[in-house]
Amino acid sequence: MILQDILYKVSIKSIAGNTALDITALQADSRKVITGSCFIAIKGSLSDGHNFINAAIQKGAVAIICETLPEELHPNITYIEVENTDFVVGIMACNFYGNPSSKIKLVGVTGTNGKTTIATLLFNLFSSLGYKCGLISTVQNQIADAIIEATHTTPDAINLNALLKQMADAQCTYVFMEVSSHAIHQHRVQGIEFTGAVFSNITHDHLDYHKTFDEYIKVKKSWFDNLPASSFAISNADDKRGMVMLQNTSARKIFYSLKTIADYKGKILDNSLSGLHLLINDIDVHFKLIGEFNAYNLLAVYATAIALNQEKIKVLQILSNLKGAEGRFDYIVSIKDKIIGIVDYAHTPDALLNVLATINKLRQGHEKIISVVGCGGNRDKTKRPIMAEVACEHSDKVIFTSDNPRNEDPEEILNDMHKGVNVVTKRKVITIADRKEAIKTAVSLASFEDIVLVAGKGHEKYQEIKGVKYDFDDKKVLKEMFELLEK
Repeated sequence: MILQDILYKVSIKSIAGNTALDITALQADSRKVITGSCFIAIKGSLSDGHNFINAAIQKGAVAIICETLPEELHPNITYIEVENTDFVVGIMACNFYGNPSSKIKLVGVTGTNGKTTIATLLFNLFSSLGYKCGLISTVQNQIADAIIEATHTTPDAINLNALLKQMADAQCTYVFMEVSSHAIHQHRVQGIEFTGAVFSNITHDHLDYHKTFDEYIKVKKSWFDNLPASSFAISNADDKRGMVMLQNTSARKIFYSLKTIADYKGKILDNSLSGLHLLINDIDVHFKLIGEFNAYNLLAVYATAIALNQEKIKVLQILSNLKGAEGRFDYIVSIKDKIIGIVDYAHTPDALLNVLATINKLRQGHEKIISVVGCGGNRDKTKRPIMAEVACEHSDKVIFTSDNPRNEDPEEILNDMHKGVNVVTKRKVITIADRKEAIKTAVSLASFEDIVLVAGKGHEKYQEIKGVKYDFDDKKVLKEMFELLEK
């Protein structure tokens, strides 16, 4: 595409060179530049793309988008100076890939918890309704039956538009994607056209990045504020920020709730290991998903489907047979002792509380709850003692262990968690840094019909230590331990 066309709607401060260039690729990573590329120099949290402009030119870049022009300009290179490269990369990517979001019906899902389950349920629901669909999620990206590995909850602007183009080219009618707060703040969804947006909830998370909870809320809200009047916005009326999230949007407002008046009102009639029995706007339905948090997820999905003009009864019939996303309240039962092993992605205090509250509601009373809990390294440290406190308060036994320590010392992370343990709950806690050993110990401590929760990693198939990702699957380890019990 011609550079001039890629710059459509971009606010430009200055131009040095020719904009009638043919551009073969957009790239924000100098290592991936190919001949004919346009390199966008972005100031990241770890490195500044402006330091790699010469490296990009040496690899074949013919155009440079930057916030500050280099002191020495190459005569055969075009330089475009802009106010914020982070902001313009999304607009340029939309132009370069032919505005793929305008050719599909794209629904974004945001919130601290529930994004993956809601997006996955929508993908499976609309696929079952006979539509060709796309999915962009934490677990995986998918075009109909073709699975593409996911590296981020929301890809960067260039990869996101490339993926949406693939989906549009594959003639997907609907695409459902998770929209993270990082993605909104970093303008990864800039220029993307959303048919609809869904808000699940907002709780304590990502304060390592956003610094304050207010800032985290404002970032989420800004996405809804910028929606056009032609789209719809769906929000959880029971979340105390649910109304605020939509107060300035031009989109059509739709609310769901279990506790207050809403467009889609649900009532839990029964919640057991066999599933949820709900009354939704006076329609009685049984679902395979478990727990109050999934009642909210199902309401969000149902509200979205109706906003997309689907038939109510057909939607509920299909939803009643769907299972949740991998690693979300994913459970197995040992054959001999009937020990229930639950793997869940819960990595925030609220998500952990939701899972443990659900388990406590499901148990008959005689079963012990043994929780294996860790906290990620190089992430929000303030939630570590809160996670520990929640685990201790709602479990009979807790094993503190490693999650993804990344570049932090696992012992330091565990020390932070111990700050949330009081004198009374201290007797419940065992600390085992080795995650496999921690799961093994939890299973060995379990008796007939006890419940073992392994929280924090869910669908992940690795453990990240010192920059290296080692094979590790919580559910696989849990199955192995159950098989040892049977011998």
